[in-house]
Amino acid sequence: MSAFGAWTTAHGLPAFSYTMDQERDPRAEWDPILEPPTRRHAVHLGNRRITLVADNYGRSGLFDEHTALRWLTRETGVTRVGELSTDISGSERIFGPTFVIVRVADDRVSLERTVLCPEGEAPWVLIRLRVRNLLGEPARLTLTEEWAARPAQVNLVSGAGPGEDPGLELELLGGADPCRTGTGRLAVPLLLAAHDERVVELRYGLLDDTAPSFEGSLAALRDRLPRASAPRAPEAEREIPWHAALLTGGACADGVLGGHTLDQGSCYSFRHGFNGAARDPLQHALPLVHIEPDLALSVLRNTCAWGSPDGDLPYALGPDKQPWTDLFRPSDQNLWALWLAAEYLSATGEEAAFREPVPYHPLHRAAPVPLGEHLRRQFRFFTDVVGRGEHGHVRMLNADWNDMAITESGVDRELMIAQGESVLNSAMAAWVLPRYAVLAERLGDPVTGREARELGEELRGLVAGEWNGRWFRRAHGPGAVVGDSDMWLEVQPWAILCGAAPPGRAVELLRRIEATAAAGSPLGARLRWPVRDRYGPGGVGTIWYAINMTLVWAAARHVPELGWQWWRRMSLTAHANAYPDVWEGTLSGPDAYLAPETHRPGRTWDLADLGIAMQAYPVANLHSHAQPLLAYLRLLGVEPFSTRPPTGDGARFASRALTVGP
Repeated sequence: MSAFGAWTTAHGLPAFSYTMDQERDPRAEWDPILEPPTRRHAVHLGNRRITLVADNYGRSGLFDEHTALRWLTRETGVTRVGELSTDISGSERIFGPTFVIVRVADDRVSLERTVLCPEGEAPWVLIRLRVRNLLGEPARLTLTEEWAARPAQVNLVSGAGPGEDPGLELELLGGADPCRTGTGRLAVPLLLAAHDERVVELRYGLLDDTAPSFEGSLAALRDRLPRASAPRAPEAEREIPWHAALLTGGACADGVLGGHTLDQGSCYSFRHGFNGAARDPLQHALPLVHIEPDLALSVLRNTCAWGSPDGDLPYALGPDKQPWTDLFRPSDQNLWALWLAAEYLSATGEEAAFREPVPYHPLHRAAPVPLGEHLRRQFRFFTDVVGRGEHGHVRMLNADWNDMAITESGVDRELMIAQGESVLNSAMAAWVLPRYAVLAERLGDPVTGREARELGEELRGLVAGEWNGRWFRRAHGPGAVVGDSDMWLEVQPWAILCGAAPPGRAVELLRRIEATAAAGSPLGARLRWPVRDRYGPGGVGTIWYAINMTLVWAAARHVPELGWQWWRRMSLTAHANAYPDVWEGTLSGPDAYLAPETHRPGRTWDLADLGIAMQAYPVANLHSHAQPLLAYLRLLGVEPFSTRPPTGDGARFASRALTVGP
């Protein structure tokens, strides 16, 4: 049971009733590490263009990534009727999948305020105000809606700074005399009969000429969100549609590169000002292939447009959407694009999508090429430029999936960058490349398809040779083997998935993980085992959504009961049960949690000495929504180009794009 409230329903959708009095309850205060302690708790909601950041004070922020990472406004928005206002801690607060409701009342009047992100790409929010006269006599009232102009531009690493006025407007909808203002304040006089009620609707943001209806948006949302039912995981019925709403609500139509980006969010974009790594929008889009395939394709096209004509993808985009390559040069990013493309083709069969042109980043001044050609060039970059090392494994460069892999390896950094090899990338490539081969062949390129298939098979054999009798080794450096004396979790499920572990060995390894890295951990398996006293983002006491997703997937094939247990540990319900006084993990979360034996269990990592901390913005990381969705689908047997039968044991998943069940 969460200290902050309880799950409920609103408008026929899952919602959370926030009941904590944050001004009086000492459990409300938390430490963002890089800023002073605060009692503010927020949740990010959105459509395919704008993000509504609703908080426990009844206030709102609006974030827009259309042309840059920028706050249109922050911590504002209040409705007043006389002395009654919606920003008091005693209000009733309900967070829905794309809306927030605040209810307040005094002896004279009750007021319900709903702020909704309408379906589609509207860069504004709808506001519905429901006012009721509680008196037995007529009442003359003035209803005032107020928003402050608080724009901010997010700067790289250092955080938000002053921003230009984006031109926000507030508009009164309906009636004989509609009104629009740039002041952020509108007063509406009301004359209510005894016990009478009036509904007033407004909208606020970057106003355009469209005006979706309030009820129409809610109806479309109910129709859009997937439904789930799982006897082994009853929380899925609530959490699957919730995750889908918050995941898709993180999308933004990209006004520079086209398509939609699906930013990782959390501290990375909202606090430190970058969209990265490039692998992250790609993996966030994977479950959307089966829910909203048009959005998944749009994200694939957008992320390919980050790149250069040689097939390279930059680590990230800065706040101005320019490639940011100063920090990391990871060796795995092309694999995620090839994976998403294969997943999309397998699910939809739409080969024509890969013949449509996609641009490169304007920085390169290169002509657009078909999406399929983007992918072919990325394959070539992976094979020819990233390449392989002395032992035949994929080179690591200065990072693979794990940005801290070199730091944690114990091998000299420069030597590792020059000669290090990633068994993790070999295992992932051994799974991805045969599936990309199907795509290449269907697009009429059998030569590339054959090369991809043969390389995948060769890498699978090399990964199989990394079994040390207990687990698979992690990497090779000059004269050094990484992961022989301790288990690095990230490589283990990929070794199983790519077929490097025969079935008996896979079962043995999965059960060993349950007895070691996952033992005593209510949120999932730790990144390293045995545990040592290092709890940064690459440290051993962290529990990562992205890795636990692949772990659930591997277990689904060999030990399904473990897969369902591990999926439940990824759930919001599990976090609330284990850490009821921690806001992150209640409705959204970071990319990783700290394990029970750490100094802040159930919270998340920081590198405060470097001025970086997930704990500075520990919610709205899209891994916390995308990975449970994808893991659930894998438990049901949904895989690209797979003939494996469903293994959900009565579990169901339904959306307009996909229906899975017995």
